[in-house]
Amino acid sequence: MKTIDRIPTSKIQRATKLVQTGAKIGVNYIKYYGDKLVNSEEEAKERLNQNNAEDIYDGLKQLKGSALKVAQMLSMEKNILPQAYVEKFSLAQFSVPPLSPALVIKTFKKYFGKHPNDIYDSFNSTSVNAASIGQVHLAEKDGKKLAVKIQYPGVSDSIASDLALVKPIAIKMFNIKGKDSDKYFKEVENKLIEETDYILEVEQSKEIAEACAHIPNLKFPTYYPEISSERIITMDWMKGEHLSEFTAHNTDTELSQKLGQALWDFYMYQIHVLKKVHADPHPGNFLISKEGELIALDFGCMKIIPEDFYVPYFELAEKENLKNPEFFSKKLYELEILRPDDSAEEIEFFTAMFHELLSVFTQPFNQETFDFGNGEFFSKIADLSERYSKSTELRNMNGNRGSKHFIYINRTFFGLYNLMFDLKANNIKIKNFTNL
Repeated sequence: MKTIDRIPTSKIQRATKLVQTGAKIGVNYIKYYGDKLVNSEEEAKERLNQNNAEDIYDGLKQLKGSALKVAQMLSMEKNILPQAYVEKFSLAQFSVPPLSPALVIKTFKKYFGKHPNDIYDSFNSTSVNAASIGQVHLAEKDGKKLAVKIQYPGVSDSIASDLALVKPIAIKMFNIKGKDSDKYFKEVENKLIEETDYILEVEQSKEIAEACAHIPNLKFPTYYPEISSERIITMDWMKGEHLSEFTAHNTDTELSQKLGQALWDFYMYQIHVLKKVHADPHPGNFLISKEGELIALDFGCMKIIPEDFYVPYFELAEKENLKNPEFFSKKLYELEILRPDDSAEEIEFFTAMFHELLSVFTQPFNQETFDFGNGEFFSKIADLSERYSKSTELRNMNGNRGSKHFIYINRTFFGLYNLMFDLKANNIKIKNFTNL
């Protein structure tokens, strides 16, 4: 794969790159209108989506950082985005052009004042894995194989300007309106800033690894703070396949169940016991070892769950509460889904909408065991997502609904459900974490 010798870091350079990408999309639409004259609407639309997805991804992967991270987040929205975008944007999880060896060495000299060969017994300056915020290199020290994650230059400094550039797209896609919309963007900005603080990531990684060490069939790398810095992390090299690669060929249903139970227990223990969760559950953050164990990586994105959000959120997951209109309405106000200034029409619409969504989305929590490989369950979620994404009634209303904490908690659950479905994890004990 071709390497990158420099990354646009100034606001003007990054904005220029996005404008160039926008121009390419404009050309694609011109082609699309011509294509419709000689081919079917469906064929023309599919080609348009493929061309746009490729051009947008090609532009973002050169910018890297939070711009590419947004693409990674969108790749999890399988029920909203066309498949062409999902497939292309999912490459942001673990397959993007890496930094050149010269730029890698320059980064080491900046943060350690040394060449990597002066720190490790051996260091491969060619990346083995590149994603949105950083890339990974193989090293050795004292007979131990190590993974060294290096953050791309300028990532932390460009977060605010990158989000300002993609804000108009997000506003349109998620129907965000009103004077309080900034709180949602601020939540994303704060989380992205945390993800660029590698000292914080090492602390969080060690904390989660220690707290969850008792969960069966789950493994974590050891982290080395003494040879890590604010932009470089050193940890154990973990052998295994990315979860998406594993699920593409696995036919062992017993192994799927074992891995699925480990993944589910890991998340339920974090959410219900630690009240702090790994809010970036995509396939690139999990490996499957030859021994059939789940390996969890990358704890840069951790979401603390405040008690005043946790309590009403999970009260609404209980079946009996969904059947109690007065209680249900009270919790919608606590979670900022309903607002004091809502009209009667808005109250009726959003109450019905969230009752329908929660009735489907919370099904696993109301059963002793659940089959996440059940296509019917995911079809219902997909149908609801598609219906509401196209709802003209919803578009005409104020789309700012829910506490800012929904952004990363919902992202966590959607990502987790997708991973469980990919694993075809059946017969999962929902409250098994309470017995660990």
